[in-house]
Amino acid sequence: MAQFGDTLNMLRKRDNLTQKELAEKLGISFSAISMYERGKREPDFETLEAIADYFNVNMNFLLGKEPASFAKISAVRIPVLGKVAAGIPITAVENIIDYEEIPSSMAETGEYVALQINGSSMEPRMFEGDVVIVKVQPTVDSGEVAVVIINGNEATVKKVQLRSDGIVLQPFNSAYDPMFYTNEDIEHIPVRIFGKVVECRQKY
Repeated sequence: MAQFGDTLNMLRKRDNLTQKELAEKLGISFSAISMYERGKREPDFETLEAIADYFNVNMNFLLGKEPASFAKISAVRIPVLGKVAAGIPITAVENIIDYEEIPSSMAETGEYVALQINGSSMEPRMFEGDVVIVKVQPTVDSGEVAVVIINGNEATVKKVQLRSDGIVLQPFNSAYDPMFYTNEDIEHIPVRIFGKVVECRQKY
């Protein structure tokens, strides 16, 4: 079932899941997912059904018998809301300028929006005009990339570093300085996490 292993790997990465995360969602072991993807083990019929249901694809596609069915995977349209600064924070423009699609299996895990990058502070990872897919949530782990709202109406995308005395918004581009806000700043400016960046889609 080498074809199945390749297909499972592709679907998992499409939905930005680790092998461990997928195993937890399916209620099977991490080692099973690893062996499926390497072609070292074949799933039983019930497991195949569970995987097909989770990714919203049919069994023939999973088994490599119907490649065209990939086009039938259901997707959810999410709005692209204006631009978000990857430089100095700019006023967040919440008008819808476009739409992006994400898998329905992803959409079921929470609220998602898309924002267009403006500026160069996140180069070479993100460039002006790229679109980031953002899972709306009030917190992120230290080291994750997030959209942060400053002073109620200014949005910026940065790598977040959480400290006991405040928060650092770190650009990838060394030409830009990190932005530090104390715990008092966070409360009074205010500074809040809008969501976690889960994907960057480059535009050419």
